[in-house]
Amino acid sequence: MKYEIIGDNLQMVKVDLAVGEGIFAEAGSMVNMSGSFTMESQLKGGILSGLKRAVAGESLFLTRFTPGNTPGFVSIAGMMPGKIFTVTVGMGKEFIAQKNAFLCCEEHVELDIALAEKFRAGLFGGQGFILQRMSGQGTVFLHCCGDIIEMSLKPGEVIKVQTGLVVGFENTVTYDIALAGGITTALFGGEGLFVTTLTGPGKVVLQSMDIARIASVLIPFLPKPVHTDGKSG
Repeated sequence: MKYEIIGDNLQMVKVDLAVGEGIFAEAGSMVNMSGSFTMESQLKGGILSGLKRAVAGESLFLTRFTPGNTPGFVSIAGMMPGKIFTVTVGMGKEFIAQKNAFLCCEEHVELDIALAEKFRAGLFGGQGFILQRMSGQGTVFLHCCGDIIEMSLKPGEVIKVQTGLVVGFENTVTYDIALAGGITTALFGGEGLFVTTLTGPGKVVLQSMDIARIASVLIPFLPKPVHTDGKSG
């Protein structure tokens, strides 16, 4: 498999596959593909894995793309402006990501759900209680909102991140939340009551924006519904 990430802030990934290779992608993410390619909706990992994805808010089925009798390509894109990046899993290395970050992966990658280990992290961490776990062997393509920051934390090294801006982290990283500061800072500082804490060792990936924040900025500018009596509101 070879690939090329194309574009700036509205990216897509073009994946070249040889005969006998294939990838699984999120339903509805295909942009274009070679004429020889076939696509088929499948329950990757069986019905239990599909139901787990459905519980996490993802598609029950994934789409499998294969090149048929001749090599070819398929292009995959995310559903929001942002960046596409890759992580490699295998040899005991797993990656945990927010549930809407998955884009596509090689066939030998296993997808599962991961529960936030601590109740407070799930409740206030901005990612919810259900995350996605990528394991097995191969390359995973993930998508984030805005630009990405990749960091490699040393053992015991801690970074604090605004809730909702953590895209994912290796399974060696500890994920938790903490108060943003004193009462005055929490109430009037504009950063919210809590921040996410990530403790190394391991790789973490952050995003510069999240879709909830974009929505909150746009809502005041959206047209208000007009009632039948002619009044808006």
